[in-house]
Amino acid sequence: MSAIIMFFVALFLLLIGVPVAFAFGGVALLFAIFSPQLGIELFSFLPFRIYGIMQNFTLMAVPLFIFMGLILEKSQMAKDLLLSMSKLFGSIRGGLAVSVVLVGAILAASTGIVGASVVMMSVIALPLMINNGYSKSLSSGVVASSGTLGQIIPPSIVLIVLGDVMSVSVGELFKAAIIPGVLLVSLYIIYILIYAKKYPQFAPAIDIDENLNKKEIIIEAIKSVLAPLILMFMVLGSIFFGIASPTESAAFGVIGALFLTIYNKTFSMSMVIESAQKTVALTGMIFMILIGATAFSLVFNELGGTDIILDFFLDEIDSKVAFIIISMLAIFILGFFIDFIEISFIVVPIMVPIVEELNIDPLWFAILVALNLQTSFLTPPFGLALFFLKGAAKNLVNTLQIYKGIIPFIIIQIITLLIIVVFPEIIKW
Repeated sequence: MSAIIMFFVALFLLLIGVPVAFAFGGVALLFAIFSPQLGIELFSFLPFRIYGIMQNFTLMAVPLFIFMGLILEKSQMAKDLLLSMSKLFGSIRGGLAVSVVLVGAILAASTGIVGASVVMMSVIALPLMINNGYSKSLSSGVVASSGTLGQIIPPSIVLIVLGDVMSVSVGELFKAAIIPGVLLVSLYIIYILIYAKKYPQFAPAIDIDENLNKKEIIIEAIKSVLAPLILMFMVLGSIFFGIASPTESAAFGVIGALFLTIYNKTFSMSMVIESAQKTVALTGMIFMILIGATAFSLVFNELGGTDIILDFFLDEIDSKVAFIIISMLAIFILGFFIDFIEISFIVVPIMVPIVEELNIDPLWFAILVALNLQTSFLTPPFGLALFFLKGAAKNLVNTLQIYKGIIPFIIIQIITLLIIVVFPEIIKW
């Protein structure tokens, strides 16, 4: 019982705004000291666990991919891609929205950082769509959903963390995420085209410069897409073909991103230093949370929390389907309030023993978790992507327009999640 109380105390502290690492670490310390069966001596094991984290080769990919994403964020790649794609597809109804989705997918496969992608797209794409006659609701929905594709499309930080937590190969997880990512992008585009046909006044074709012929537009689009595609192939291809581990390919990706800034004539030492400083700050935050989560899990397990949950699912429910429904619903609801890092380090490890006992494929379960986290990122009223969008867009759109625009894309994500549940062999391509 103490373990369950401990979990809800930590959740309450998160909801009232206590920093995540201190909420988890503080609750662990409090319950260890005041639990008769434990004591402060329990934390003598903590340095060994932290040392194990420091030696984790897979987690070294996290700061490298963050650094790569921040460099690309400042390379003006997103702006060049969007302008080129809008010329290519803008002459059809809904074409500009389709361009935003495709650019979001390319950014996701290049950066893997959701917050940065949503802010970039809000600053660049949202004004462009609204100024060209697109409805504010559709524009908001397209930008927010496209910006969060980095949750599921490799090289996703979420997938790296889940791979480590669930003891699944990150390379295999990246491969498994390709088809769900492509499926999600395809369903987004299909919805936009249907919407544009039904409401042409809200998703009009845009006027393209008549001085540019189709061939010139295509060549310009290829030039803007070619460099990021080469970078994607370098990073993901080296993993998929077994040439490099995710950590080694991330280091290779940083070098590729630097060359891309030189190619785009946006390279500067101040840009590299600023990206490095932000990388240190973000990585420090993630690893502080990881240390707090490690202390939390140590006390939680000693209080029998994992055994209580395991017994509940095996004795009271004893059903794979029921476990999947309950676990997905729990992650979905928690995603309203807390970030994917906390869910990955605290909630998912509790579920791992149950996944093993029920003989559920951990690779498949990790993909379901990643898709679920992406959906909760968008769901009103607490979806983090919606806060990023509103903060970057300021008064360009209001909250109600954002909520109205995002609902169809949430439905699409739930449909994608159900498809993966019903047809798990999709991830085994």
